[in-house]
Amino acid sequence: MDVKVTRTDIPDLLVISHQVFEDERGFFMEVFRKDLFEEQGLPTNFVQCNHSRSSRGVIRGLHFQWEPPMGKMMRVIHGTAFLVAVDIRKNSPTLGKWWGEEISAKNKKQIWAPAGFARGFCVLSDFAEIQYFCTGVYNPSAESGILWNDPEIGVQWPAVENPNLSVKDKEAQTLSEWLQTETSEHFQYKP
Repeated sequence: MDVKVTRTDIPDLLVISHQVFEDERGFFMEVFRKDLFEEQGLPTNFVQCNHSRSSRGVIRGLHFQWEPPMGKMMRVIHGTAFLVAVDIRKNSPTLGKWWGEEISAKNKKQIWAPAGFARGFCVLSDFAEIQYFCTGVYNPSAESGILWNDPEIGVQWPAVENPNLSVKDKEAQTLSEWLQTETSEHFQYKP
């Protein structure tokens, strides 16, 4: 089996591609294999796996958790979504910089964004199912979000008329507001 890791222009934010075996019956791929992930310097300490389903035009995010720190490896297992990660690490040379890519069940890519990134997605197909492998157990008292359309960040979301958002995502704070909180001290850039 083969794992290909592509580095983005934001340190620590990675795109993971897997060897896929396809024939007339379908396909097979290893989504996670500890020894290969370790060889590539990828995380292997996943403690929770989440699965969500959303319909076209839904935007979820930009979410993060500081206690315990939660990194996420995300993949689309049905449909197509535009996955986004934003660097929210204090003192990072790429603080506030975002990265996004169209990820689908067809291209089978995964995105790794460690703790210190806010993450989200926009569904582009009739519906999409997203799976998240997490390095921290969910803690509702230590999670938050950055406003999905924060002009300071400027995420270029795909054209979606009237995105479908949760109340929490509509009322999320801006990056500047979050950087003024004590909890932002949890995410310091370490070169």
